[in-house]
Amino acid sequence: MHAWPASEVPALPGEGRDLRIHDTATGGVIPLHPGPVARIYVCGITPYDATHMGHAATYNAFDLVQRVWLDTKRQVHYVQNVTDVDDPLLERAERDGVDWVGLAEKETALFREDMTALRMLPPQHYIGAVEAIPGIVPLVERLRDAGAAYELDGDVYFSVEADPHFGKVSNLDAAAMRLLSAERGGDPDRPGKKNPLDPMLWMAAREGEPSWDGASLGRGRPGWHIECVAIALDHLGMGFDVQGGGSDLAFPHHEMGASHAQALTGEFPMAKAYVHAGMVALNGEKMSKSKGNLVFVSKLRRDGVDPAAIRLALLAHHYRSDWEWTDAVLEEALARLGTWRAAVSRPDGPPAEALVEEIRDALANDLDAPARARRGRPLGRAPARAGRYRRGRARRGVAGRRRAAGRGAVTGRVRGRAPGGFSPARRPPRREHALLRHPGAATRATSSR
Repeated sequence: MHAWPASEVPALPGEGRDLRIHDTATGGVIPLHPGPVARIYVCGITPYDATHMGHAATYNAFDLVQRVWLDTKRQVHYVQNVTDVDDPLLERAERDGVDWVGLAEKETALFREDMTALRMLPPQHYIGAVEAIPGIVPLVERLRDAGAAYELDGDVYFSVEADPHFGKVSNLDAAAMRLLSAERGGDPDRPGKKNPLDPMLWMAAREGEPSWDGASLGRGRPGWHIECVAIALDHLGMGFDVQGGGSDLAFPHHEMGASHAQALTGEFPMAKAYVHAGMVALNGEKMSKSKGNLVFVSKLRRDGVDPAAIRLALLAHHYRSDWEWTDAVLEEALARLGTWRAAVSRPDGPPAEALVEEIRDALANDLDAPARARRGRPLGRAPARAGRYRRGRARRGVAGRRRAAGRGAVTGRVRGRAPGGFSPARRPPRREHALLRHPGAATRATSSR
């Protein structure tokens, strides 16, 4: 499976900063010290609907991680999956009377278009769950043969007790884990399981559903968590730098994936940092495909919204914050985009060097993209007006191109835009992820499911 085209990342003078980032497993902001090649795995979409703002916020966060690393002159080895066979996809295809393969291909193509428009840096390896099945089967067999997995009516389950480090990613208690397991695709109440939390590794073939040859496992398809484990181990190995996704993936997905990998290899941890982005709400409720309260990136683009304004709206909120999408958020982003584009086009604007260092310091501090707008001076002042879905535009004078180039490269390097870029807006107060504090309080918004 192919990803999307890479946008140019302008080179900046000077040296970048090493990243400090919040790690869910330790509960604090920790320094990351990758080698010459930084390694990151980010959980991708389940392609049964279009990219919504919750997805975009998550991938924006990990795009920033990549850009900070690139600014330190490191290479980045980025892997992302596509869950191109799963219950939600099959259910949507059946509901709409379409082929599930065609639906997955259509929505994956739309996702690529959205990521290209938003100038998100693509992964080097973009792997579908289906194409990973030949590598998944032997991993499940190894776990079963080692006593870390067991069969139940033809299905194969992982025993969470096989990993002595189980629970160290989310740090949730057993009651919260059981609640979230039931809400997020698990089956804690199934009779015969050794532990209610044990996740499925291999689902035996069901009538009317797709299945694949599982060798000694029989025909079936893989469980959710083992898909990402197989892909990550194949392309990154153990101990990679960042495992990323939305905060709704901390449990069960990242917890279970870590335990699978640790039981397979005998090594700990699977990832040096577990980094999770916050949830995005609409009309007071978390965006979720099940509720249908979604703002689609593709719909905004069709309505003429500049993708740079969408990106700016995301950057106005700290990546770990839970926040609400409103018309005012977009209007503010459109206006600010016009102001900033006008500012960088002026021949008499301030020099870029100080701005480079301010942005580097802010992003190295737990990706604090909104910090500069919150506490720094503006680059310049220019009137800007924006309607509800009106593009913010400003002409760049020929005389200002040379001076603007340095400032534009700053925004392009760290915010995913070529010269003529933009700045983040206000940052709301931080708070812990609602899903980890109150597991039943919110629905999934940015997961790969």
